[in-house]
Amino acid sequence: MTIVWSQIKHFPPIAGLRSPAVRVRWIAVLTAIAGSLNLLVAVLPHLPERSRWLGQLATLTVETQGRVAGAVIGFILLTLANQLLRRKQVAWLLTVLLLSLSVALKGVRAHHPALIALDLILLGCLVGDRKIYIARSDAPSRVRAVRVLLGALLFSLAYGTLGLFWLDRHYSRDFDLFTALQQVLQLFFSWDARVALPQTRFGQLFAESIFSVGLLTLGYAFLLLLQPVWQPPATVTERRQATAIVRAHGHTSLARLTLLEDKSYCFSPSGESLIAFVQRGRGAIALGDPIGPARDREAIIQQFLRECQQNDWLPAFYQVLPDDLPLYQRQGLASVQIGQEAVIPLQDFSLQGKRGRGFRSTLSRLERAGYRFEVIPAAETYPLLPELRFVSDTWLKRMKGPEKRFSVGWFDRDYLTSGSIAVVRSQDGQIQAFANWVEEFQRNELTLDLIRFLPSAESSTMEFLLVNTILAAKDRGFDSFSLGLSALSGLDQLDQPNQVEQGLDYLYRHLDRFYRFQGLHSFKEKFHPDWQPRYFVYPNLAAIPSLVVTLVRADSGDRWLDYFRAND
Repeated sequence: MTIVWSQIKHFPPIAGLRSPAVRVRWIAVLTAIAGSLNLLVAVLPHLPERSRWLGQLATLTVETQGRVAGAVIGFILLTLANQLLRRKQVAWLLTVLLLSLSVALKGVRAHHPALIALDLILLGCLVGDRKIYIARSDAPSRVRAVRVLLGALLFSLAYGTLGLFWLDRHYSRDFDLFTALQQVLQLFFSWDARVALPQTRFGQLFAESIFSVGLLTLGYAFLLLLQPVWQPPATVTERRQATAIVRAHGHTSLARLTLLEDKSYCFSPSGESLIAFVQRGRGAIALGDPIGPARDREAIIQQFLRECQQNDWLPAFYQVLPDDLPLYQRQGLASVQIGQEAVIPLQDFSLQGKRGRGFRSTLSRLERAGYRFEVIPAAETYPLLPELRFVSDTWLKRMKGPEKRFSVGWFDRDYLTSGSIAVVRSQDGQIQAFANWVEEFQRNELTLDLIRFLPSAESSTMEFLLVNTILAAKDRGFDSFSLGLSALSGLDQLDQPNQVEQGLDYLYRHLDRFYRFQGLHSFKEKFHPDWQPRYFVYPNLAAIPSLVVTLVRADSGDRWLDYFRAND
């Protein structure tokens, strides 16, 4: 509802009605106004003549005996207004049905001919703009909604009929099965229905419960009808196509992660580019920028936005490079900096001099303790998996959380055995820490993904692992080494931060107890990397709450409580 009323602030003039987007906004706001008026008429019965002036304005006027029904219709119209703004096909159909019913009822009762005309005009606008409403709902949810609706109708009829038949002593008349069924049907389908005057408090409560049961089940079915499309997992064919594209064009530290099984894919019309994304609820968040030829970049972004609109998804892009921001801006999307990626130019990295003093000390101390560093080739990693699993499970238990996903990998046999793994062994040969190497296909850069160690390992084991890995990458001819994203860092250095960036900077400074943003940034700063900004691209401010929920669900594997638990 807030989304609908927010449209009024910058509402387009009537002269702009040639634009489908403008017509959608007009229809949505007018539908919301109609719903609000119905609610006011229904809940303010004490005003003189039932607020006659409101009744004359309302598109769906409700009679005195139909206050509850009027409130329900008002609420449905308010909900449908937001759905119409999202161009939902089901919302269009339900609104058309409601308006048609309204016209029929008013015609039979010969009430408010002017309002009938208004209903017909709005109905004509909706029918004329049928093709504008393209957003689909989830097909399985629609099927469940129909089943729930039919089951609710049958249950409510049986509940009400048998209840009135057996409890007729609580009412001012006797009910047989036929008259009880007739009374329940009138209660649900007649604007002026009244249950026979209850003689007891219990009779009044039961009469109200009949309507309550029907409303609850109707509301549940209504919500099912409006569910966004659920994206099924990528097929084997899609994964093969994605693998070929990523290997040919991937050039960031996120490229390999786009091939993990939690990703779905949107392919460009040419089939040469893709966007890897995860969909949860209404959000569809892409991991990084599109992957493919530069000439295809704008086309794939447009394709993804079209698919999101058709499926009633809110599109977003996570960890976007600054290079393509103008492409997103041309599509009407906004952006906010969410941190910096730490990239070390390997030609400049050295243990010599003052900068390398701390690293030399760490290497010497752990080597004296019998620690040694190894790089296990991909072909030899499989036998190590049981020992790596023990290290990983112990680390996860200490961190009090499950595996993260989406922008990082997780302990998976196929993933870990697809590349080299760096390990640190103690004097007795036991693995104390490990990290899997991730190459970036068309960019001569190395990064690490899973970095895990035993709690019993010597202090600075992580630094020992990283320094040796960086030296090994330099020896093998890599140009650079990525330490990954330092979330929310660098926002205090922006010249003109927007409101979202100011809010994120506040979180960076006050949520360190949970996520240790500042401590992680300080650790990476020891390696003197180049700090490269990364961005989150989104449609508008109103979409951010839904997209944050989607991001949390994607990152946590839908385990919310574990995600928000503080680490020791």
